[in-house]
Amino acid sequence: MARDLVAERQAVRQRWEAARARTPLQLAWRQLTRYTMALAALGVLIVLYAAMLMAEFLAPYALDFTDRTVYYAPPVGIHLVDAQGHWHARPFVYAYRQVDPTTPLYAPDTSRPYELHFLVHGFPYRLLWLVPTDLHLMGVDPPARVFLWGSDQFGRDLFSRMLFGSRVSLLIGVLVVVTTFPIGMILGGIAGYYGGVIDNVTMRLVEVLAAFPAFYLILTLVSVLPPTLSSSGRLFMISVVFSVVGWGGLARVIRGLVLSIREMEFVLSARAAGLRDLKVIVRHILPSTSSYVIVAATLTIPGAILGESGLSFLGIGVQEPSTSWGLLLAQAQNIEALTQFPWLLIPGLAIVLAILAYNFLGDGLRDALDPRQRS
Repeated sequence: MARDLVAERQAVRQRWEAARARTPLQLAWRQLTRYTMALAALGVLIVLYAAMLMAEFLAPYALDFTDRTVYYAPPVGIHLVDAQGHWHARPFVYAYRQVDPTTPLYAPDTSRPYELHFLVHGFPYRLLWLVPTDLHLMGVDPPARVFLWGSDQFGRDLFSRMLFGSRVSLLIGVLVVVTTFPIGMILGGIAGYYGGVIDNVTMRLVEVLAAFPAFYLILTLVSVLPPTLSSSGRLFMISVVFSVVGWGGLARVIRGLVLSIREMEFVLSARAAGLRDLKVIVRHILPSTSSYVIVAATLTIPGAILGESGLSFLGIGVQEPSTSWGLLLAQAQNIEALTQFPWLLIPGLAIVLAILAYNFLGDGLRDALDPRQRS
């Protein structure tokens, strides 16, 4: 009787544990939550991409806004206590006062505070490219300016231009992954699945691409883009150039993975069932490489961000009046700018932050998707 009771309890426990069984995605998320740096990196990326999507709402000024009276203005301070020591119910800023008419040196004019207004009306735009509106997070009455991160040599708000520039710098990596990975996965999968002549031709093509210095090849291809190309068209073409140069490494790795997967039982069963080769590759073999592909994507995006920033820094990437973080960083190319106007380096800090966030997230995903690391 006692033995039957123990057996029944064990059966109930087994059913309970089976009900609690987690999917592979749930197991990966559980493992990822144990890596503090990866979670922090994911939070940083969520904030960056949310700010990118809401750029017009968050930006106090339009992309083409200029104020030539306050060029190279330092970041404005937001206060609650004025120069006389009086508290204010709402935050305020001071207007700029030029210290020396011959140099771009400014100090706050403490004679009059200008209150910050929230949810104000300004330049029109489409929220999330869909809803027409002119509502913005904050603003201030002129002659005061809300230059949170200062202004550049033309009196343009660096904070607003950083928000608009994030759409190029953050989207370029996603576009490169979207265009590069299908090419590398399909060609690598076909080469590994069939082998023989197809494998030899594909791998020789990869070796030819690898023989060219990637950076100089990218410079050559980007430099021949027509100058009349629109900003969105130029962004797309730059992503295509990165894809043409970068698919080979992924194809080589996918080919090696497919060589080890194609003889597994589930692949042999799919072939015995009469499925076409392309369907076997796309539906059965390539999904088995998804863990590597996800990690590779998080490590490819930082390279694309850095590559676009370098091209724009050299003047052959994104062109004015559009902007990107690399193009904004190009203003800090001399010692005078670095010493007198250090806020021009903020775009570089944003690039470093985004790249580190992707690298930390990639490291966390690599361990989370590895079954040997789970406990």
